[in-house]
Amino acid sequence: MVQRLRPGVWRISEHSRVSTAELFFDVVFVFAFIQVTTLMTAGKGGLGVVHGLLVLTLLWWLWSLFAWLSNRVRANFGLARLTLLATTPVLFVLAAITLDAFRDVPGGVAAPVGFVGCYATVRLLYLGLRWYATPSLRGHEIVSLTVPALAAIGLLLSAALLPLGGLGSTTTLAGQIALWVLAISIDYGTGMALPVRRQIFSARHWAERHNLIIILALGEVLVSIGVTGSYLHATASFLIASALAAVIACSLEWIYFDLSALVGEHALRTADPLHRVRLARDAYTYLHLPMIAGIILLSLGLKHTPGLIETANSYNRGDPLDRTGRYAMYGGVALFLLAHAAFHGRLGHGILIVIWPRLGAAALLLALLPVTAWLPALQALAGLAGVCLVTAVTEFLISRRHRWRLRQTLFEEAEGELTARGNSDSGGGAIP
Repeated sequence: MVQRLRPGVWRISEHSRVSTAELFFDVVFVFAFIQVTTLMTAGKGGLGVVHGLLVLTLLWWLWSLFAWLSNRVRANFGLARLTLLATTPVLFVLAAITLDAFRDVPGGVAAPVGFVGCYATVRLLYLGLRWYATPSLRGHEIVSLTVPALAAIGLLLSAALLPLGGLGSTTTLAGQIALWVLAISIDYGTGMALPVRRQIFSARHWAERHNLIIILALGEVLVSIGVTGSYLHATASFLIASALAAVIACSLEWIYFDLSALVGEHALRTADPLHRVRLARDAYTYLHLPMIAGIILLSLGLKHTPGLIETANSYNRGDPLDRTGRYAMYGGVALFLLAHAAFHGRLGHGILIVIWPRLGAAALLLALLPVTAWLPALQALAGLAGVCLVTAVTEFLISRRHRWRLRQTLFEEAEGELTARGNSDSGGGAIP
């Protein structure tokens, strides 16, 4: 029987899946990821990358807050659905003004202040539903939820207003970055450390939600290539680069979903409540961020690849990738592999053999970085695709026995859940 927490709010069960309301909410992040990549591309030198990573980290925290909340309440019903639908357009506007989050363009709206306003609105909508859906919250828990949010909003607003202080451009940029880092540190450092009772009510829902956001991030890579192709001629270099980029995205998808996604869900299912919360925090909320960042950096690198950019017609076949392109592509994939190895290690669920191919591939990519400075761009892209593909195939070959055993276990668990659910439903208690 589904438990109603308060009028208009229902608790999810262990058998719950990701709802359509959550999927619609998450689709906004495809656009947000594209905007982050564009912000990185537009910046001079490494400044754009720093700005993009700061915005991405902030966006990830907003997404994670609602991931925790939607693992407590049913997002497809009542007040929770209304809150998600109200938050979605605010997030979309936030993503739309991401490119000007650090600068106030003359003649336009005050974009940095608007960005912070959207961020504050999302945080307040989350807090409102969190308070309402958890009537048992104590005073110190309400303070622990509220103070970090208000502190982060205040620091980000200070960063948005800093350009009005008449300081030099260098001082302003450094001050903005420092304030953003401090705001993010407060959220990530205290948000999961302060004394608030947390619980993962559905391991399946939690794992599935994070699986889908990885799919959306990889989808952003493919969408970026497709958008580029809509205004470029179908040259040989474009077709080759597109195919290689798709191979890289498919290989990363296989590496994440072939075994580790199953291991993650099984580890959460079998953990006691306290350990389940710690696994959810460490392996998912924290370690999925560098995975997403690695994918976004890969997308940035592809935007610097001749054949996938507007200047493709002026490309000479022997030209190497520029500095940003090679560091973003090779470094981004290496970051994804290292974070994924850490994710698997944190789960600590016995099947650790697949960690070594990832660590070896990451080390190889970092070792090859100096070589890409003189290697022709398409050859560097082909090398990256080859490493990713070999890593995926190697993991598949060395983990066949473990994969079969784990899938058999998950199938038996699912069958048991269906039987238990059928027995429960026969006793009454319809979902609203």
